[in-house]
Amino acid sequence: MSSIQERMMRVLLGALLLFQTVLGVPSKGQIAARELTSSATTAAVTAATCNGRTEYCDRSYSNVTFIGSHDSAFVGKLPQQNQNIDIKAQLDMGVRFLQAQTHHSLLDDSVLELCHTSCVLEDAGTLESFLGTIKDWLDANTNEVVTLLLTNGDSVDITDFGDTFSNSGIADYAFAPLSSPDTLPIDEWPTIGELISSGKRLVVFLDYGTDTTKVDYILNEFNYYFETAYDVTDSSFSNCSIDRPFGASASGRMYIVNHFLDVDIFGVKIPDRQHAARTNAATGDGSIGGQASLCEDMYDRAPNAILLDFVDEGDAINAQNSLNGF
Repeated sequence: MSSIQERMMRVLLGALLLFQTVLGVPSKGQIAARELTSSATTAAVTAATCNGRTEYCDRSYSNVTFIGSHDSAFVGKLPQQNQNIDIKAQLDMGVRFLQAQTHHSLLDDSVLELCHTSCVLEDAGTLESFLGTIKDWLDANTNEVVTLLLTNGDSVDITDFGDTFSNSGIADYAFAPLSSPDTLPIDEWPTIGELISSGKRLVVFLDYGTDTTKVDYILNEFNYYFETAYDVTDSSFSNCSIDRPFGASASGRMYIVNHFLDVDIFGVKIPDRQHAARTNAATGDGSIGGQASLCEDMYDRAPNAILLDFVDEGDAINAQNSLNGF
């Protein structure tokens, strides 16, 4: 290369560098630094968003207290309805534990519906549609773990539940313990972060009729939990005794507190909408925190789930934070 060509090359290189500087075009070193910074930021965000908090990432699923929505699908202002806001809104506000009743459809025995005691009384649509709503939310919220507790009021075969989960597309999210068909010990549950990393961000329980040799991700509720009494009309919630399963030991089980107040109207118990804000307060007589403290004194550990009616009233999420030490 001649000296004239070398001088021309230097001029061109200088012009190129000036052009990059003026237009803000990054050099290879700048690109690498930005990629490193971006990776670190992504890792930090991921670590900070296990169900919305850094602390949950390393905490065992069995060592977290979840506020739950009792009869989550029954939304409206009628006396038999338990919630004011729909499933997506419940999830958006921070609820990560959803309970729902299932029954055979009155029109098609092969279809599972979300019905309140009877599909004549209250029918909130198909289980498949309900699951589809949860799947869509999980698709859009990749660092969240949701628990689903279903009841099997018509003793439906477990394979029908499995088919419904598969048809909805949500089955791929469902967590199946490596111990299956044996019960996973309470101290061997994965952390919230591990559930997120594995992609198994839905934990499913059914009260009766499970068979994990057929559907390994639908777990027997009462192998894993005991519950306090439900349909309570005592506004002080002064009892934390084991109601179900009958004669069960608290040892080795997580537990669910049924903290939703009913009112007796001529022998029929309906949700007490009028006092929901007081029932769902974080502290005080008859509050979430009040009953949780009573139960914690009895069992030497905090509840794993606290089921509420009208979750948007009161101070449910602050109560959840407090019970988890935040």
